[in-house]
Amino acid sequence: RVTLLELMMVKVSEKNPVSSEEMNVFVRHADFLADCFQEKCGAVLKLTAAAAAEDEEALVTIRLLDVLCEMTSNSSQLEHLQAFPGLLETAVDTLRLTHLAGKQAVNIFTATHAVTGQEEISHPAVGFKSHLIRLIGNLCYKNKENQDKV
Repeated sequence: RVTLLELMMVKVSEKNPVSSEEMNVFVRHADFLADCFQEKCGAVLKLTAAAAAEDEEALVTIRLLDVLCEMTSNSSQLEHLQAFPGLLETAVDTLRLTHLAGKQAVNIFTATHAVTGQEEISHPAVGFKSHLIRLIGNLCYKNKENQDKV
């Protein structure tokens, strides 16, 4: 599933113009991905436990967030996802929960807390909070209703 999401990420982030048929496929996939993210977003919080560092559901959720960030960066898919029921609320709630989880345990969600000495950042959850903020920002872009919700 992670590999499939990475392939989707490459396709979505391409700068080539897409046909209307491809756009319809992207919109249908966007609905499915947003649903999956809403269902699975809590899985990332399990990564704060050392034993769950390689949780597959959490890795899938992280990739889902990456793809949703790319999709909301594209103006043709943005309006559709801005109106998707509950996506903004889920992103804001997940951001709150990851912030609290980072305060209660070792904060694996931000790069500043993940680096000790000169070692590389290798934890898959590093940057998760920044991607949530990016998604929230994209969903609020030129959308007064969503801005008021946040």
